[in-house]
Amino acid sequence: MVFGARRWRVKAGIFGGGSRIGSRNPPKGAGSIFSHQCGGWLIMINTVFWALVVLGVLIFVHELGHFLVARLFGVKVLVFSLGFGPRVGGWTGKSGTQYQVSAVPLGGYVKMLGESDDGEEIPESLWPESFAAQRVYQRFAIVFAGPLFNFLFAVVALVIAFMVGVGEILPVVGSVSEGMPAQKAGVKVGDRIKALNGEEMLRWEVMSRRIKELGEDALVLTIERDHVQFDLKVIPEIKEVKNIFGEPVRHPLIGIGPSGEEEMVYYSVPDALVKGVTQTWMIMDLTVTSIWKLITRVVPADQIGGPLMIAEMAGKTAQQGATSLLFFMALISVNLGILNLLPVPVLDGGHLFFFIIEAIKGGPVTETIQMVANRVGLGLLVLLMVWALKNDLTRLFASEF
Repeated sequence: MVFGARRWRVKAGIFGGGSRIGSRNPPKGAGSIFSHQCGGWLIMINTVFWALVVLGVLIFVHELGHFLVARLFGVKVLVFSLGFGPRVGGWTGKSGTQYQVSAVPLGGYVKMLGESDDGEEIPESLWPESFAAQRVYQRFAIVFAGPLFNFLFAVVALVIAFMVGVGEILPVVGSVSEGMPAQKAGVKVGDRIKALNGEEMLRWEVMSRRIKELGEDALVLTIERDHVQFDLKVIPEIKEVKNIFGEPVRHPLIGIGPSGEEEMVYYSVPDALVKGVTQTWMIMDLTVTSIWKLITRVVPADQIGGPLMIAEMAGKTAQQGATSLLFFMALISVNLGILNLLPVPVLDGGHLFFFIIEAIKGGPVTETIQMVANRVGLGLLVLLMVWALKNDLTRLFASEF
Protein backbone atom coordinates (compact mmCIF):
# COMPACT_ATOMS: atom_id res chain seq x y z
CA MET A 1 0.00 0.00 0.00
CA VAL A 2 1.08 3.58 -0.58
CA PHE A 3 0.41 6.43 1.82
CA GLY A 4 1.02 10.03 0.84
CA ALA A 5 2.36 9.11 -2.59
CA ARG A 6 0.32 11.72 -4.41
CA ARG A 7 1.97 14.47 -2.44
CA TRP A 8 5.62 13.53 -3.05
CA ARG A 9 7.11 15.57 -5.88
CA VAL A 10 9.07 13.31 -8.20
CA LYS A 11 12.28 14.85 -9.48
CA ALA A 12 13.23 15.14 -13.14
CA GLY A 13 15.38 12.34 -14.50
CA ILE A 14 18.48 11.92 -16.64
CA PHE A 15 17.50 9.16 -19.04
CA GLY A 16 15.41 10.57 -21.86
CA GLY A 17 16.25 14.12 -20.84
CA GLY A 18 13.81 14.09 -17.94
CA SER A 19 10.83 14.26 -20.29
CA ARG A 20 7.31 14.05 -18.92
CA ILE A 21 4.78 11.46 -20.04
CA GLY A 22 2.23 12.90 -22.41
CA SER A 23 4.36 15.92 -23.25
CA ARG A 24 3.88 15.30 -26.95
CA ASN A 25 0.57 15.31 -28.77
CA PRO A 26 -0.45 11.96 -30.29
CA PRO A 27 0.01 11.72 -34.07
CA LYS A 28 -3.00 12.18 -36.27
CA GLY A 29 -3.91 10.40 -39.46
CA ALA A 30 -3.85 6.88 -40.91
CA GLY A 31 -3.08 3.93 -38.72
CA SER A 32 -4.18 5.71 -35.56
CA ILE A 33 -6.25 2.75 -34.30
CA PHE A 34 -3.37 0.30 -34.81
CA SER A 35 -0.92 2.76 -33.28
CA HIS A 36 -3.22 3.30 -30.32
CA GLN A 37 -3.53 -0.44 -29.72
CA CYS A 38 0.23 -0.99 -30.02
CA GLY A 39 0.89 2.00 -27.80
CA GLY A 40 -1.51 0.65 -25.19
CA TRP A 41 0.22 -2.73 -25.14
CA LEU A 42 3.66 -1.13 -24.93
CA ILE A 43 2.55 1.04 -22.02
CA MET A 44 1.11 -2.00 -20.26
CA ILE A 45 4.31 -4.04 -20.81
CA ASN A 46 6.41 -1.11 -19.60
CA THR A 47 4.22 -0.70 -16.52
CA VAL A 48 4.34 -4.39 -15.61
CA PHE A 49 8.09 -4.60 -16.20
CA TRP A 50 8.98 -1.64 -14.00
CA ALA A 51 6.48 -2.68 -11.33
CA LEU A 52 8.22 -6.06 -11.13
CA VAL A 53 11.62 -4.38 -11.02
CA VAL A 54 10.62 -1.96 -8.24
CA LEU A 55 8.75 -4.50 -6.13
CA GLY A 56 11.38 -7.17 -6.76
CA VAL A 57 14.24 -4.96 -5.61
CA LEU A 58 12.41 -3.67 -2.53
CA ILE A 59 11.18 -7.10 -1.47
CA PHE A 60 14.70 -8.50 -1.98
CA VAL A 61 16.18 -5.73 0.18
CA HIS A 62 13.61 -6.33 2.92
CA GLU A 63 14.16 -10.09 3.03
CA LEU A 64 17.92 -9.61 2.74
CA GLY A 65 17.80 -7.72 6.03
CA HIS A 66 16.12 -10.66 7.77
CA PHE A 67 18.51 -13.11 6.10
CA LEU A 68 21.80 -11.36 6.90
CA VAL A 69 21.01 -10.70 10.56
CA ALA A 70 19.72 -14.26 10.97
CA ARG A 71 23.00 -15.59 9.57
CA LEU A 72 24.91 -13.13 11.77
CA PHE A 73 23.42 -14.82 14.84
CA GLY A 74 24.02 -18.28 13.41
CA VAL A 75 20.38 -19.05 12.60
CA LYS A 76 19.89 -21.60 9.82
CA VAL A 77 17.83 -20.21 6.93
CA LEU A 78 15.86 -22.87 5.09
CA VAL A 79 14.25 -20.78 2.32
CA PHE A 80 14.86 -17.33 0.83
CA SER A 81 11.95 -16.63 -1.51
CA LEU A 82 11.05 -13.72 -3.76
CA GLY A 83 7.31 -14.06 -4.16
CA PHE A 84 4.65 -16.29 -2.64
CA GLY A 85 3.01 -19.47 -3.82
CA PRO A 86 4.44 -22.24 -6.01
CA ARG A 87 8.18 -22.27 -6.65
CA VAL A 88 9.08 -21.19 -10.19
CA GLY A 89 12.82 -21.73 -10.03
CA GLY A 90 15.92 -21.42 -7.89
CA TRP A 91 18.89 -23.24 -6.44
CA THR A 92 20.23 -24.60 -3.17
CA GLY A 93 23.26 -22.90 -1.63
CA LYS A 94 26.22 -24.54 0.08
CA SER A 95 24.70 -23.80 3.50
CA GLY A 96 21.54 -25.67 2.53
CA THR A 97 19.43 -22.56 2.00
CA GLN A 98 16.97 -22.86 -0.86
CA TYR A 99 16.97 -19.63 -2.89
CA GLN A 100 13.87 -19.38 -5.06
CA VAL A 101 11.51 -17.24 -7.09
CA SER A 102 7.83 -17.96 -6.52
CA ALA A 103 4.78 -17.40 -8.69
CA VAL A 104 3.11 -14.43 -6.93
CA PRO A 105 5.48 -11.41 -6.99
CA LEU A 106 3.66 -9.40 -4.31
CA GLY A 107 5.90 -10.29 -1.40
CA GLY A 108 8.58 -12.63 -0.19
CA TYR A 109 9.75 -14.49 2.87
CA VAL A 110 12.70 -15.95 4.72
CA LYS A 111 11.95 -19.27 6.41
CA MET A 112 14.23 -20.03 9.34
CA LEU A 113 14.69 -23.23 11.29
CA GLY A 114 12.39 -23.25 14.31
CA GLU A 115 10.57 -20.08 13.27
CA SER A 116 7.04 -21.50 13.10
CA ASP A 117 4.97 -23.30 15.71
CA ASP A 118 3.79 -26.00 13.33
CA GLY A 119 5.21 -28.81 15.44
CA GLU A 120 8.35 -29.31 13.36
CA GLU A 121 10.86 -31.63 14.96
CA ILE A 122 14.28 -30.04 15.38
CA PRO A 123 17.22 -32.39 15.99
CA GLU A 124 19.04 -31.59 19.21
CA SER A 125 22.25 -30.96 17.27
CA LEU A 126 20.53 -28.23 15.21
CA TRP A 127 18.67 -26.57 18.09
CA PRO A 128 21.33 -23.84 18.62
CA GLU A 129 20.84 -22.85 14.95
CA SER A 130 17.07 -22.45 15.30
CA PHE A 131 15.24 -19.13 15.50
CA ALA A 132 13.40 -20.28 18.62
CA ALA A 133 16.68 -20.87 20.48
CA GLN A 134 17.78 -17.24 20.13
CA ARG A 135 17.45 -14.67 22.89
CA VAL A 136 14.66 -12.10 22.68
CA TYR A 137 16.94 -9.28 21.54
CA GLN A 138 18.36 -11.48 18.77
CA ARG A 139 14.93 -12.44 17.47
CA PHE A 140 13.91 -8.78 17.72
CA ALA A 141 16.96 -7.75 15.67
CA ILE A 142 16.30 -10.40 13.00
CA VAL A 143 12.70 -9.25 12.51
CA PHE A 144 13.49 -5.52 12.74
CA ALA A 145 16.25 -5.87 10.13
CA GLY A 146 13.72 -6.14 7.28
CA PRO A 147 12.16 -2.68 7.74
CA LEU A 148 15.56 -1.25 8.70
CA PHE A 149 17.04 -2.35 5.38
CA ASN A 150 14.13 -0.66 3.59
CA PHE A 151 15.01 2.62 5.30
CA LEU A 152 18.71 2.18 4.53
CA PHE A 153 17.89 1.43 0.89
CA ALA A 154 15.92 4.68 0.70
CA VAL A 155 18.95 6.60 1.97
CA VAL A 156 21.25 4.90 -0.55
CA ALA A 157 18.82 5.47 -3.44
CA LEU A 158 18.48 9.16 -2.60
CA VAL A 159 22.23 9.62 -2.14
CA ILE A 160 22.77 8.20 -5.63
CA ALA A 161 20.00 10.42 -7.02
CA PHE A 162 21.51 13.58 -5.53
CA MET A 163 24.97 12.65 -6.82
CA VAL A 164 23.65 11.89 -10.31
CA GLY A 165 21.90 15.25 -10.32
CA VAL A 166 18.46 16.62 -9.50
CA GLY A 167 16.51 19.51 -10.93
CA GLU A 168 16.16 22.27 -8.33
CA ILE A 169 13.62 25.07 -8.88
CA LEU A 170 15.30 28.47 -9.04
CA PRO A 171 13.96 31.51 -7.12
CA VAL A 172 12.56 33.13 -10.27
CA VAL A 173 9.10 34.69 -9.98
CA GLY A 174 6.55 33.15 -12.36
CA SER A 175 3.38 34.74 -10.99
CA VAL A 176 2.41 37.65 -8.76
CA SER A 177 -0.99 37.61 -7.05
CA GLU A 178 -3.18 40.69 -7.39
CA GLY A 179 -3.37 42.82 -4.26
CA MET A 180 -0.83 40.76 -2.31
CA PRO A 181 2.25 42.21 -0.53
CA ALA A 182 4.70 41.29 -3.31
CA GLN A 183 2.70 43.18 -5.93
CA LYS A 184 2.30 46.19 -3.64
CA ALA A 185 6.07 46.21 -3.07
CA GLY A 186 6.78 46.15 -6.82
CA VAL A 187 7.79 42.54 -7.46
CA LYS A 188 7.24 41.52 -11.10
CA VAL A 189 7.11 38.31 -13.12
CA GLY A 190 10.61 37.35 -14.24
CA ASP A 191 12.34 38.84 -11.20
CA ARG A 192 15.05 36.66 -9.69
CA ILE A 193 15.26 36.79 -5.90
CA LYS A 194 18.97 36.83 -5.10
CA ALA A 195 18.72 37.20 -1.33
CA LEU A 196 16.24 37.27 1.55
CA ASN A 197 17.21 39.55 4.46
CA GLY A 198 20.78 39.37 3.22
CA GLU A 199 20.85 35.57 3.00
CA GLU A 200 21.69 34.28 -0.49
CA MET A 201 18.82 32.36 -2.09
CA LEU A 202 19.67 29.69 -4.64
CA ARG A 203 16.55 27.48 -4.43
CA TRP A 204 12.84 28.35 -4.39
CA GLU A 205 12.19 25.66 -1.78
CA VAL A 206 14.66 27.20 0.67
CA MET A 207 13.25 30.69 0.13
CA SER A 208 9.68 29.50 0.68
CA ARG A 209 10.67 27.75 3.90
CA ARG A 210 12.49 30.83 5.22
CA ILE A 211 9.45 33.06 4.56
CA LYS A 212 7.28 30.68 6.62
CA GLU A 213 9.85 30.63 9.43
CA LEU A 214 10.00 34.44 9.61
CA GLY A 215 6.23 34.79 10.01
CA GLU A 216 4.95 38.36 9.86
CA ASP A 217 8.41 39.91 10.07
CA ALA A 218 9.25 42.42 7.35
CA LEU A 219 11.31 40.92 4.53
CA VAL A 220 13.99 42.56 2.44
CA LEU A 221 14.09 40.91 -0.99
CA THR A 222 17.17 41.50 -3.12
CA ILE A 223 15.81 41.46 -6.67
CA GLU A 224 17.69 41.06 -9.95
CA ARG A 225 15.84 42.54 -12.93
CA ASP A 226 17.42 43.30 -16.30
CA HIS A 227 20.90 42.69 -14.79
CA VAL A 228 20.25 45.32 -12.11
CA GLN A 229 19.98 44.46 -8.40
CA PHE A 230 17.91 46.39 -5.86
CA ASP A 231 16.08 45.78 -2.58
CA LEU A 232 12.33 45.70 -1.95
CA LYS A 233 10.67 45.64 1.48
CA VAL A 234 7.76 43.20 1.74
CA ILE A 235 5.55 42.57 4.78
CA PRO A 236 3.85 39.13 4.58
CA GLU A 237 0.15 38.63 5.25
CA ILE A 238 -1.12 35.73 7.35
CA LYS A 239 -3.60 33.79 5.25
CA GLU A 240 -5.56 30.61 5.83
CA VAL A 241 -4.61 27.93 3.29
CA LYS A 242 -5.03 24.18 2.95
CA ASN A 243 -2.12 21.91 3.84
CA ILE A 244 -1.34 18.69 1.95
CA PHE A 245 -3.98 16.86 3.98
CA GLY A 246 -6.69 19.40 3.19
CA GLU A 247 -6.65 20.92 6.68
CA PRO A 248 -6.88 24.72 7.12
CA VAL A 249 -3.62 26.24 8.37
CA ARG A 250 -2.39 29.82 8.68
CA HIS A 251 0.80 30.75 6.85
CA PRO A 252 2.62 34.00 6.03
CA LEU A 253 2.27 34.70 2.31
CA ILE A 254 3.63 37.40 0.01
CA GLY A 255 1.79 36.27 -3.13
CA ILE A 256 4.37 34.95 -5.57
CA GLY A 257 4.73 31.66 -7.45
CA PRO A 258 7.72 30.00 -9.11
CA SER A 259 8.38 30.15 -12.83
CA GLY A 260 9.34 26.47 -12.81
CA GLU A 261 12.80 27.23 -14.16
CA GLU A 262 15.18 24.51 -12.98
CA GLU A 263 18.90 24.02 -12.65
CA MET A 264 20.61 20.63 -12.43
CA VAL A 265 22.47 20.35 -9.15
CA TYR A 266 25.13 17.69 -8.54
CA TYR A 267 25.90 17.00 -4.89
CA SER A 268 29.20 15.80 -3.43
CA VAL A 269 29.20 12.53 -1.48
CA PRO A 270 29.00 14.20 1.99
CA ASP A 271 26.27 16.64 0.88
CA ALA A 272 24.36 13.86 -0.90
CA LEU A 273 24.53 11.74 2.26
CA VAL A 274 23.11 14.57 4.36
CA LYS A 275 20.36 15.18 1.79
CA GLY A 276 19.62 11.46 1.53
CA VAL A 277 19.21 11.04 5.29
CA THR A 278 17.16 14.24 5.57
CA GLN A 279 14.82 13.37 2.71
CA THR A 280 14.38 9.80 4.00
CA TRP A 281 13.37 11.19 7.38
CA MET A 282 10.93 13.57 5.68
CA ILE A 283 9.32 10.68 3.78
CA MET A 284 9.10 8.65 7.00
CA ASP A 285 7.46 11.57 8.79
CA LEU A 286 5.03 12.12 5.90
CA THR A 287 4.15 8.41 5.79
CA VAL A 288 3.52 8.13 9.54
CA THR A 289 1.51 11.36 9.52
CA SER A 290 -0.52 10.13 6.54
CA ILE A 291 -1.35 6.88 8.34
CA TRP A 292 -2.43 8.82 11.43
CA LYS A 293 -4.53 11.21 9.34
CA LEU A 294 -6.09 8.15 7.71
CA ILE A 295 -6.92 6.59 11.08
CA THR A 296 -8.41 9.86 12.35
CA ARG A 297 -10.35 10.17 9.06
CA VAL A 298 -8.76 13.47 8.07
CA VAL A 299 -7.61 11.75 4.89
CA PRO A 300 -10.37 9.73 3.16
CA ALA A 301 -9.79 5.99 2.85
CA ASP A 302 -10.06 6.19 -0.95
CA GLN A 303 -6.57 7.75 -0.98
CA ILE A 304 -4.96 4.40 -0.13
CA GLY A 305 -3.14 2.99 -3.13
CA GLY A 306 -2.50 -0.67 -3.87
CA PRO A 307 -0.42 -2.74 -6.30
CA LEU A 308 -2.02 -1.28 -9.43
CA MET A 309 -1.25 2.25 -8.30
CA ILE A 310 2.34 1.27 -7.52
CA ALA A 311 2.64 -0.38 -10.95
CA GLU A 312 1.29 2.69 -12.74
CA MET A 313 3.58 5.05 -10.84
CA ALA A 314 6.58 2.77 -11.43
CA GLY A 315 6.03 2.85 -15.19
CA LYS A 316 5.60 6.62 -15.29
CA THR A 317 8.59 7.46 -13.10
CA ALA A 318 10.81 5.07 -15.06
CA GLN A 319 9.97 6.99 -18.25
CA GLN A 320 10.82 10.26 -16.51
CA GLY A 321 14.33 9.04 -15.83
CA ALA A 322 16.66 7.28 -13.44
CA THR A 323 16.52 10.04 -10.84
CA SER A 324 12.71 9.98 -10.75
CA LEU A 325 12.77 6.20 -10.41
CA LEU A 326 15.23 6.38 -7.50
CA PHE A 327 13.04 8.92 -5.68
CA PHE A 328 9.98 6.74 -6.27
CA MET A 329 11.74 3.60 -5.05
CA ALA A 330 12.85 5.46 -1.92
CA LEU A 331 9.23 6.49 -1.29
CA ILE A 332 7.87 2.97 -1.72
CA SER A 333 10.73 1.47 0.31
CA VAL A 334 9.92 3.72 3.26
CA ASN A 335 6.21 2.92 2.88
CA LEU A 336 7.02 -0.79 2.91
CA GLY A 337 9.24 -0.44 5.97
CA ILE A 338 6.73 1.54 8.01
CA LEU A 339 3.79 -0.61 6.94
CA ASN A 340 5.67 -3.68 8.17
CA LEU A 341 6.36 -1.99 11.51
CA LEU A 342 2.66 -1.51 12.28
CA PRO A 343 1.83 -3.55 15.43
CA VAL A 344 -0.41 -5.89 13.48
CA PRO A 345 0.08 -9.65 13.95
CA VAL A 346 1.49 -11.42 10.85
CA LEU A 347 3.48 -8.24 10.06
CA ASP A 348 6.99 -7.65 11.40
CA GLY A 349 5.59 -5.07 13.80
CA GLY A 350 3.25 -7.65 15.31
CA HIS A 351 6.16 -10.02 16.01
CA LEU A 352 8.17 -7.16 17.51
CA PHE A 353 5.22 -6.30 19.76
CA PHE A 354 5.12 -9.88 21.05
CA PHE A 355 8.89 -9.82 21.66
CA ILE A 356 8.55 -6.61 23.70
CA ILE A 357 5.84 -8.24 25.83
CA GLU A 358 8.05 -11.31 26.25
CA ALA A 359 10.97 -9.17 27.39
CA ILE A 360 8.78 -7.34 29.92
CA LYS A 361 6.98 -10.34 31.42
CA GLY A 362 9.92 -12.72 31.19
CA GLY A 363 8.16 -15.30 29.05
CA PRO A 364 6.59 -15.65 25.59
CA VAL A 365 2.98 -14.84 24.81
CA THR A 366 0.89 -18.01 24.86
CA GLU A 367 0.43 -19.85 21.58
CA THR A 368 -3.36 -19.47 21.83
CA ILE A 369 -3.16 -15.69 22.08
CA GLN A 370 -0.66 -15.54 19.22
CA MET A 371 -2.85 -17.77 17.04
CA VAL A 372 -5.98 -15.67 17.63
CA ALA A 373 -4.04 -12.42 17.13
CA ASN A 374 -2.51 -13.71 13.90
CA ARG A 375 -5.92 -14.63 12.52
CA VAL A 376 -7.33 -11.20 13.39
CA GLY A 377 -4.24 -9.49 11.95
CA LEU A 378 -4.43 -11.52 8.76
CA GLY A 379 -8.10 -10.62 8.38
CA LEU A 380 -7.36 -6.91 8.82
CA LEU A 381 -4.49 -7.11 6.34
CA VAL A 382 -6.65 -8.86 3.74
CA LEU A 383 -9.39 -6.23 4.19
CA LEU A 384 -6.83 -3.44 3.74
CA MET A 385 -5.44 -5.06 0.59
CA VAL A 386 -8.92 -5.60 -0.84
CA TRP A 387 -9.82 -1.96 -0.09
CA ALA A 388 -6.60 -0.72 -1.74
CA LEU A 389 -7.29 -2.88 -4.80
CA LYS A 390 -10.84 -1.53 -4.94
CA ASN A 391 -9.46 2.02 -4.91
CA ASP A 392 -7.02 1.12 -7.68
CA LEU A 393 -9.78 -0.33 -9.86
CA THR A 394 -12.02 2.68 -9.20
CA ARG A 395 -9.26 5.07 -10.27
CA LEU A 396 -8.44 2.90 -13.29
CA PHE A 397 -11.99 2.78 -14.62
CA ALA A 398 -12.61 6.43 -13.78
CA SER A 399 -9.61 7.40 -15.93
CA GLU A 400 -10.64 5.13 -18.79
CA PHE A 401 -14.27 6.24 -19.11
